[in-house]
Amino acid sequence: MSSRRQIHQHWSLLGLWYRLADALCIALGLIISLQRGLTTTANLYVTVAAVASVVFYLVAEAGGLYRSWRGVSVHRELAGALACWGCTLMALLMLGFLTKHTAQFSRISMVTWFVVTPAMMIVARIATRGVQRALRSLGYNMRTFAIVGVNELGFQLARNIEASPEMGLSLAGFFDDRPQRRNPEIPAELGRRVGSIQDLVDQARSGAIDRIFFTFPMRAEDRIRGVLDKLGDTTASVYIVPDFFVFQLLHSRWTDILGLPAVSVFDSPLYGIDGLAKRLSDVVFGSLFLLLAAAPMAVIAAAIKLTSPGPVFFRQRRYGLDGREIRVWKFRTMKVCEDGPQAVQAVQNDPRVTPLGAILRNTSLDELPQLFNVLGGSMSLVGPRPHPNALNEEFRARIGGYMLRHKVKPGITGLAQVNGARGETESPEKMKKRIEYDHCYIREWSLWMDLKILLKTVFVVLSRKNAY
Repeated sequence: MSSRRQIHQHWSLLGLWYRLADALCIALGLIISLQRGLTTTANLYVTVAAVASVVFYLVAEAGGLYRSWRGVSVHRELAGALACWGCTLMALLMLGFLTKHTAQFSRISMVTWFVVTPAMMIVARIATRGVQRALRSLGYNMRTFAIVGVNELGFQLARNIEASPEMGLSLAGFFDDRPQRRNPEIPAELGRRVGSIQDLVDQARSGAIDRIFFTFPMRAEDRIRGVLDKLGDTTASVYIVPDFFVFQLLHSRWTDILGLPAVSVFDSPLYGIDGLAKRLSDVVFGSLFLLLAAAPMAVIAAAIKLTSPGPVFFRQRRYGLDGREIRVWKFRTMKVCEDGPQAVQAVQNDPRVTPLGAILRNTSLDELPQLFNVLGGSMSLVGPRPHPNALNEEFRARIGGYMLRHKVKPGITGLAQVNGARGETESPEKMKKRIEYDHCYIREWSLWMDLKILLKTVFVVLSRKNAY
C-alpha cells in the first residue's frame, strides 16, 4: 500500500474520531451539568443533546472544522472549535425561544453545559495532537516532501517545516537542474540532499514523495511550467511558494475572484471562522468584564460628578476598522473635553487633568467605558489602540504603512501597550515603534495571543508605567 493511500486512511479515521469525540463531549457535558440541578425529565435533556450534536456537526462541516489541520497551529483549530460551539449555542437558544422550551431547563445546568462542553473539546484536541506528535516522532503518519529550487527561500521553508515536527513532514531533498556552481551551498543542518528534476519525477511516480514545493522566483515561469509538465504524470500534491518576502506583507491569504486566484498583500486575519471566534470572545469576555466592573464604574461616575463640573463620560472621535470614524467612550479626566482638529496629547503633570482624573489615568480606569464599544462592535478587547483623529492624520503622512493598523478593530489594550509602547508619542520614532507592534499583532494574530495580551495587561496596569 502506498504511503499516500495510508495517509488518506489515517485522516479518514482521524476525521471520524473528531466527529465522534465532539458528539461525546456534547453528551458528557450535558450529563455533568445535570449533576448541578435536574428540573425536568431526562428525555428532554437527551433530545437537547441529540439536537445539539446534529447542529454542531452541520456547523462544523460548513466551517471546515473537520478538514486536515496538518501544518496549522493548534490555536487556530481550537478557535475553530470554539466558534462552531458558539454558533451552535446561538442556534439552540433561538430554537428554544421559538418553541418556548427555555423555561423548562435549569439555568445553572445550561450554563455549566455551555462551559464544560467546549472545555472537553479543547482537551480532546490537545490530547489528539499530542498522540499525533508522539506517533510522528516514531515515524508513523508521516509525509515526505521535496523542494524544487536550491535557494534561500527553499532553505527557510525547510527550516520552518523541520522545526515543526507536529506537521508530520520529512524532507526528501532539494531538486534543481541548474549547475551546482550557480546554486548557494545548502546549510549543514539541512544536509546535502540534492537531485535532478528527473530524480524528483522518478521518486514522485513511485510514490516516495507526497508533497512538492516550488521555490523558484516568480520570474522563472518557463522553468516552473517545464517541471510541472513532467510532474503531471504523478499523483503528488504540488505547491508553488511565491517569493513574496520581497514585499512587506501585512497579512496574506489566497482568495478567488470570479474564478481567478489572487493573493492578498494587505489584509485582515479576521475573516471567516477566525472573525467569528474573535467576535464571540469579545462578547463573552466583554460581558463578563462589564459585569465585574459595573459597581466600580458606578462609583467612579458618581465621584466624577461630585468632584468637578461637566459630563461623566467623554466621547472622542477615533478611526476604527477600515478607517471608519467611531466614537470612543472614556470617563472624563480633564477639565475640558477637547476633540478638535488639533491633537494635544496628555503629558505628565498635565494641568488640564483633574485630581480624580489623575488617579483614573494612572490606573487606566478611565478606559473602562470602552467595554460598551466592545459590546457594540466598534472596538475589540485586544487590538491596536485608537489614536485621536488629528494624531492619525499627522502620522499617516510621516510613517509608511501607518493606516494598515486599521485592518482590524481598535482595542482597549494591545501588543504595543504590553511591550512598553504606551503613553505619550512625542516623536515619530516612538510612534513608529508602536506601529511595528500593531503590524506584528495583525500578522501573527491568534486567540491565544489575545489571551496572553489580556493577562499581561493586568501586570502592565499595576506597574503604572507611562500612565498619566
